[in-house]
Amino acid sequence: MSEINLKAIIEAILFLSEEPVRVKKIASRTGISIEKAEALLGELQQDLIEQGRGLRIFEVAGGYQMGSAPELAPYLEEAVGEEESGQLSNAALETLAIIAYRQPLTRLEIEEIRGVRCEYILDNLLKRKLIRISGRKESPGRPLIYKTTPDFLQYFGLKDLRELPPLE
Repeated sequence: MSEINLKAIIEAILFLSEEPVRVKKIASRTGISIEKAEALLGELQQDLIEQGRGLRIFEVAGGYQMGSAPELAPYLEEAVGEEESGQLSNAALETLAIIAYRQPLTRLEIEEIRGVRCEYILDNLLKRKLIRISGRKESPGRPLIYKTTPDFLQYFGLKDLRELPPLE
């Protein structure tokens, strides 16, 4: 199989996948080595940029995913509409940031930091699968403990939590 065909296959796999695709899966589906798959992904990423295309390939949540070019965001938000884009409220972003930087932690710990109640926000973040319940704290009442999910990494385009910007 030619390199052009392999790149087209990889591009189609990424285009059709709703979730990030791991390099190992790409390699096994195309019958090439992981190293070759990584090289072709790099070439494909560069091709899309050099050609000025509207799509990009991003490394997120332990895999690769196709998405729109970041510089097109203002046009796409206008075309899709704010309601359909699924933007998070400032309160949800604040709660999510607290969880991301301080995880694992309980609802009470989040509320102490925020200074307001947050059951509704936590429910919405759980529904969106941006956070998950990772267990119960060994304290009176055994409160639930919250952590971020791979969907959180995907939503913000992060490879892992180490890519979070440092706190001031």
